[in-house]
Amino acid sequence: MRRSSVPRTHTRIRTPRPLFAAVALSVSLTACSAQAADGTPRAGGPASAAPPAKVTVVDPAAGRPVTVTASGGTIAAVKVADADGGALTGRTGAGGTRWVSDRRAAPGSSYTVEVTSRTADGEESTTRSSFTTPEPERVNKLTLAPGRNSTVGIGHPLSIVFDLPVTRKADVERQLKVTTSNATEGSWGWVKDYSGRDRADWRPREYWKPGTKVTLEADLNGTDSGGGWFVRDYRTGFTIGAAQIVGVDLDRHTLTLRRDGRTVRTIPVSGGTPGGDKRSWRGTAVLMAKEGTINMNSETVGLGDAYDKDVDHSMRLTWSGMYAHAAPWNAKYFGNANMSSGCIGMSDADAASFYASVNVGDPFEITGRDTKGVVAEGNGYGAWNLSWADWQRRSAVR
Repeated sequence: MRRSSVPRTHTRIRTPRPLFAAVALSVSLTACSAQAADGTPRAGGPASAAPPAKVTVVDPAAGRPVTVTASGGTIAAVKVADADGGALTGRTGAGGTRWVSDRRAAPGSSYTVEVTSRTADGEESTTRSSFTTPEPERVNKLTLAPGRNSTVGIGHPLSIVFDLPVTRKADVERQLKVTTSNATEGSWGWVKDYSGRDRADWRPREYWKPGTKVTLEADLNGTDSGGGWFVRDYRTGFTIGAAQIVGVDLDRHTLTLRRDGRTVRTIPVSGGTPGGDKRSWRGTAVLMAKEGTINMNSETVGLGDAYDKDVDHSMRLTWSGMYAHAAPWNAKYFGNANMSSGCIGMSDADAASFYASVNVGDPFEITGRDTKGVVAEGNGYGAWNLSWADWQRRSAVR
């Protein structure tokens, strides 16, 4: 560790160094001689002053805390601020001779450090210095769901998709703080999103209670994900709406909407055609989005040229292309047989009414003998298909 001495009133600006280099700025403080109001030296002036304190500010690499040490005295106060005026708070330990910031220095940022130290005889001196951390080679960003200030159904997890790989999952997860208005029990779990990117979901042990308010504080600025650095913090919050569960029985060809445990209505439907790739998924899928009228093309889901049409009242259940929607062309099969290309189809009138009744985040509990299998955790929000114990094991922090 390289050290250099400069007068206490000087400010030194460093040029960026390699990402994991650490340099110390060492400042020798000369004790100030006390004087009376008339300018005459007081007793105990320079000749009897205690030796000056020596302050060292460790200029950290990105992703490491700022450290200040003092010898021949103690640390009275430390102020660390970035170029935007944001402060890094910290704690003093080791009998007042060491100060460490609570948070880490962010990459590509400039900081000023002001240290007030106190000598053995009580005299204080202040030094100022500055440092700049190198720009990151790669910046990781994320996408949050649900949207800020939204209201969602009881099955929607708090979900984070990362732009770049996360190989240091525990380091990232420790920076993610979830707070709920009613102390909901839950856990983070890491899954591979359908897009192939890393994803972390926070799922309650059981479905959310209506009215729960959820907030996320992701203090990621200065955190190395392994695939890139985070250069900002994230905040979001949402509210849980009505307790609605949609039951889909592919063997009986019915869809039932239950609210607060009571059946609201039952709709005849037709699911995916048995015996091949057109079968539907089973298990719990969560309503991801109400997309309205969209074009559906079978080639986008690997089913050749089976269909290419505009579809009304479309409600997405998986990333792989399973929806609930209006399917008037299949009217003769509603309530009788599964003859769709994998989606849950119903009449125009039933679809319009159902579309207006459900909310993003409502869970669809799908049963049936002949299906493609259970909805995977990353294919939409399939975390509910894991037991609580299995989901907890997906956390990177034990």
